[in-house]
Amino acid sequence: MPETVQASEKATDAQSEDVRAEDGERSPSSTEELLVQEGDIAGDYLERLLDILDYDGDIDLDVEASRAVVSIDGGEDLEKLVGPRGTVLEALQELTRLAVQQETGTRSRLMLDIAGWRADRREELRDLGRATAQKVLSSGERIRLQPMTPFERKVVHDAVAAVKGVHSESEGEDPRRRVVVFPQ
Repeated sequence: MPETVQASEKATDAQSEDVRAEDGERSPSSTEELLVQEGDIAGDYLERLLDILDYDGDIDLDVEASRAVVSIDGGEDLEKLVGPRGTVLEALQELTRLAVQQETGTRSRLMLDIAGWRADRREELRDLGRATAQKVLSSGERIRLQPMTPFERKVVHDAVAAVKGVHSESEGEDPRRRVVVFPQ
């Protein structure tokens, strides 16, 4: 008797799966699919935002390093969405993450880039991290950098970690948290 109940439950589960698949509500099964879903939700949210603002921009969705990445490029006014030192970009990223969380029920680590600002900033920060590490190696003295966002600090920490003979730590509280590079 229990075997027929199990078989019946399996059949019902399979039918439910088929119905959800037809309705487009089937839940993604892999991490990659979940990240693609996050990117799609974020892209829709940002597309509506651009429409409201009457800004042009091409939205590109990708998955990199176990994180959904959304880029907006191609519009004239997009620099306004970056703001001074990326402050508006950071705020838009957080709003987009909240929109994704509202839809999926889970916290998103989505990364947003607008007009290539974050990619350019990443390269500047890598250069800063390498140059600071070299200065610390030659002087033997620690160097404290200016306060940075978590994104900026991570890029600098990664660049410093690639140089032998130095290490870095973060100190302070946000928004004044900064990277300090030490000789080993």
